[in-house]
Amino acid sequence: MGTIVKVSGPLVVAAGMQDANMFDVVRVGEQHLIGEIIEMRSDRASIQVYEETAGLGPGAPVETTGEPLSVELGPGLIEQMFDGIQRPLKQMRDLMGDNIRRGVQVSALDRKKKWEFTPSKSAGDCVHYGDILGTVAETVIVTHKIMAPQGAEGTIKEIYSGEFTVDECICIVTDSSGQDHPITMMQKWPVRRGRPYQKKLPPSTPLITGQRTIDTLFPIAKGGIAAIPGPFGSGKTVVQHQLAKWADADIVVYIGCGERGNEMTDVLMEFPELKDPKTGESLMKRTVLIANTSDMPVAAREASIYTGITIAEYFRDMGYSVAIMADSTSRWAEALREMSGRLEEMPGEEGYPAYLSSRLAQFYERAGKVICAGEGSREGALSAIGAVSPQGGDLSDPVAQATIRIVKVFWGLDASLAYKRHFPAINWLNSYSLYDERLSDWMSQNVGPRFQELRSSFLRILQEEAELEEIVKLVGMDSLSDADRLTLEWARSIREDYLLQNAFHEIDTFTPPEKQYQMMLLIEKFFLEAKETLQKHVPMDDILSLPCREKIGRLKELPAEELSATMKEIESQIVHEMDALAAKEDA
Repeated sequence: MGTIVKVSGPLVVAAGMQDANMFDVVRVGEQHLIGEIIEMRSDRASIQVYEETAGLGPGAPVETTGEPLSVELGPGLIEQMFDGIQRPLKQMRDLMGDNIRRGVQVSALDRKKKWEFTPSKSAGDCVHYGDILGTVAETVIVTHKIMAPQGAEGTIKEIYSGEFTVDECICIVTDSSGQDHPITMMQKWPVRRGRPYQKKLPPSTPLITGQRTIDTLFPIAKGGIAAIPGPFGSGKTVVQHQLAKWADADIVVYIGCGERGNEMTDVLMEFPELKDPKTGESLMKRTVLIANTSDMPVAAREASIYTGITIAEYFRDMGYSVAIMADSTSRWAEALREMSGRLEEMPGEEGYPAYLSSRLAQFYERAGKVICAGEGSREGALSAIGAVSPQGGDLSDPVAQATIRIVKVFWGLDASLAYKRHFPAINWLNSYSLYDERLSDWMSQNVGPRFQELRSSFLRILQEEAELEEIVKLVGMDSLSDADRLTLEWARSIREDYLLQNAFHEIDTFTPPEKQYQMMLLIEKFFLEAKETLQKHVPMDDILSLPCREKIGRLKELPAEELSATMKEIESQIVHEMDALAAKEDA
């Protein structure tokens, strides 16, 4: 038992803590506030407290639990909304009303609810860490696989079926020394330690998002890591919401880290109403939300992303594809900076601690595609997508720069595109994906043989547009040749008819890769035909005013099942109208 000697906002210093260890969870004061030791000097411990410290003073008691900050993993995670240290917000509200009191202790998983456990092992079977003992139908979408925890290796003595709570024994394992180990459906895991796996695999399958700018130009692989940097109002949260709704992931973990409370409210209101495109059920039935909004204690932001990624790793270990959205890592880094300043550490660039880059890397490197621990060769993937909010949109910000050095996909948002109502406002000139070549074979085999060629062509034309616009600014549009003007129109068609996407339109909000491929083919078809027709001295304005051009622009609002027939019709219309223009010119 120690005593407080100093209180500085969320930082508390306690003496007499010689029996405690780094990263131990402690209970602070008479109200038993939750804290974590982040520095030890002799018998003095510096503690970051995850709750409001008003009223604490020197002499108050501090007691260590002797355990690191851990999360409870088991049935009951899906559809839940937790705070940064995995306290269920709904249960806390039911207990205390809308104003949550300090020091409240609520179990993360419901200890009273019974789950139907169906064993997949029998008595006499050998088990090791990660082996699947049985399953629980957690929601209509998610089958929760109960895995053998660490330390439970040996032979199954007894295994039961039926309804159990998460802390009731479902299995007894006898180890090599003859000792029995009871196993429950719940296990605990320290949030700062990654869960083990057999082998890490190179990402080779795209995470289909249905967002044309992302899937076509800057794809992310399952098990990949991406960053979405951008200034205020450029649409970072909207892009992450779209990815959470539509990405081809079995489980979504969404972390609202230091962002506005009304944005988390939007998620809470929208997700139950949204239908999963694969199952038709509510999206919440495969989602875990972690809310640590800007008005919550700043220290809990630091824990929230570790809480989120540990839950995500748990579902990855079951063999699922998991997507984790962190919104935003800049707010998390600000919490690091505040705690570092209160600890009086030597500041790095712009006051951030010197270990900022290593902490970011520790978070992002827990993503990946792996062969899970346990028997068999089940594969799981954890894709991490983090928003970065640099001050004033300045990408030289230390958090943005440290993130760029780690991630392999960079979706740079542009405020000027957002103000033009171009969604998603991803700037195609400074964004990139290092997965594009690795995924090209998959796209060619599963989507279309010319997918990579069309992607390269679109990027080249958009680059040419930027160069031509510089010339137009200097000497005017009249100085351009007809071929250059056609290139500008081609680029405009790519931007407005293809990349521009309406998140609120029932069909346009999600575009499957096959439809993306067909749309690209049709846009290319029109402008290649236009190029040939232009060489026959047909006026540019006549070509651009053809009725088929408007039909191409409306393709994105067409249901995928009607696309094939409509495409053939528009293709023949393009050829017919171009031939008619050429014949008219000859006459």
